[in-house]
Amino acid sequence: MSIPSVSDRPSPDALRGFICALLAYSAWGVLPLYMKQVANVPVGEVIAHRILWAVPSAGLLLLATDGMGSLLSALRNPRILLMTGVTATLISCNWGVYTWAIIHDRTLDAALGYYINPLVSVLMGVVLLNEKLNRPQIIAIALAAAAVLLLAAQSGGVPWVSLALPISFATYGYLRKTLPVAALQGFALEVLILSVPAGAYVAWLAATGSGHFGVAATDTLWLIVGGPITAIPLILFSVGARSLPLSTIGVMQYIAPTIAFLIAVFVFGEPFSPVQAVAFGLIWTGLVIFTWSGVAQSRRTHRPPAG
Repeated sequence: MSIPSVSDRPSPDALRGFICALLAYSAWGVLPLYMKQVANVPVGEVIAHRILWAVPSAGLLLLATDGMGSLLSALRNPRILLMTGVTATLISCNWGVYTWAIIHDRTLDAALGYYINPLVSVLMGVVLLNEKLNRPQIIAIALAAAAVLLLAAQSGGVPWVSLALPISFATYGYLRKTLPVAALQGFALEVLILSVPAGAYVAWLAATGSGHFGVAATDTLWLIVGGPITAIPLILFSVGARSLPLSTIGVMQYIAPTIAFLIAVFVFGEPFSPVQAVAFGLIWTGLVIFTWSGVAQSRRTHRPPAG
């Protein structure tokens, strides 16, 4: 029987990574509370200001971490710029759908979408990378599909919010991994690219007198706050993801939709029908099976030799 050694204890880097990931997922979980503060502002204007005010946030972080050189190198690479333009478009669409959902009292649909996200990522691996599904993954995806079909039958249409969010984010994640740019530099490059149309749109709103920025102090403050609210959790997540095993990140990713779910039901008072309860139950059951399988496989892979 082996005796646990000092090396078995979590390293300082792992502990820091865990705290950063926990803060990132918690921040994403409470994001609906911020969205409600700008509910009177059109979605396009909210997204434009999130982009514009994320630029200085990302810039300050780059200066603090000596990452400006890598960003300037990326700006001189046409291939990276083109690929980043695609990922920037995807993440802005994801932000737009999420913001619309919160403002229009569809937080439960958004939470369901992010519960489905890891299963969509697995499916993308099958379609794009010819990966094979194991039995627990097949069961989890089948349960998720049953939940989506149940919600579609209830509403008489496709639950597009719950599908658009995971599809856009999973596609973004897949393409983002192919970019030879670090997380912070990649995010800064994305918001720089998006700042061009965002700045033009905000300027047009100001010229036509239809913008909300600078009109009411409260709206102006909340729109400015959208920048760091967008940038900081992404940076915290990148730190956590580098320091933690994928199995840990895989379990922690359910923190955000769980917080959003609780906020939707107990703070916003969104109706939670019996059909939705069954659908969420199917998703949660599938995620338990999916997560258990992933953790068990990770432990088998990293199990030390007996001694």
